[in-house]
Amino acid sequence: MIPVDFEYVRPESVDSALSALAEHGDDAKLLAGGHSLLPMMKLRLATPGVLIDIARIPELAYIREDGDAIAIGAATRHADVVDSALLAEKAPLLPYVAHHVGDRQIRHRGTLGGSLVHADPAADLPSAALALGVTLVIAGPGGRREVPVDDFFLGFFESAVGPDEILVEVRVPASAGAAPWGYEKFVRRANDWAIVAVAAVLDPAGPRVALANMGPTPVRATATEAALASGADAASAAAVADEGTEPTEDMHASRDYRRHLARVLTRRALEHAGR
Repeated sequence: MIPVDFEYVRPESVDSALSALAEHGDDAKLLAGGHSLLPMMKLRLATPGVLIDIARIPELAYIREDGDAIAIGAATRHADVVDSALLAEKAPLLPYVAHHVGDRQIRHRGTLGGSLVHADPAADLPSAALALGVTLVIAGPGGRREVPVDDFFLGFFESAVGPDEILVEVRVPASAGAAPWGYEKFVRRANDWAIVAVAAVLDPAGPRVALANMGPTPVRATATEAALASGADAASAAAVADEGTEPTEDMHASRDYRRHLARVLTRRALEHAGR
């Protein structure tokens, strides 16, 4: 199908993008890579009157060290995350997971921030961000605010970014980025969304294990984290990975099968991390 008519705006700065959001209100949508929004527009599930293209704002695309964190601009493309020498050295989980996003064409258009704001519980990067304990920097009319990733995903396709705000930066704590990690993803076909995926980071500050497609948002396997903190081995800690989760049931997997996958993939991720 063809989308309904819309106005196209391409601001050159975050401030001008915020001004455009304020001007057009609920009729406006932000466009970055477009892999989530444009298909919805073609199906008439989204009908914005104005598209504000933030993909080419220079101040939103970078990867650099910043104090005790690695700062990544929200419009940084997946391919740049994959190819980053800095991330390969300082936070290798992110480029590894980004390599599992779609195919090469998608990775050269899709953005890190776009994936996180879209908040698909089956997507790769939200669970990796949750496992790394990142902080999200959000710009709005009142200035900038920082949101811990544990408070960022609010519901199915819902994040903490308000309708008049823009996600501008993702900050990876240096300690988590350098910690042992593991990532496991189960799919029917290459490039698919996860039926279940697990990202594990054995941060000295405390282990973090995140599950994809085990609820309406990416969720932490808190029972597994508690078991690891008390000294349990990978198998024992993974055996409780599905506790407290609310997996859905669909044509790809039953709830019980997703619970089984969560336990199996968590064990593999922890073994990869060297637990």
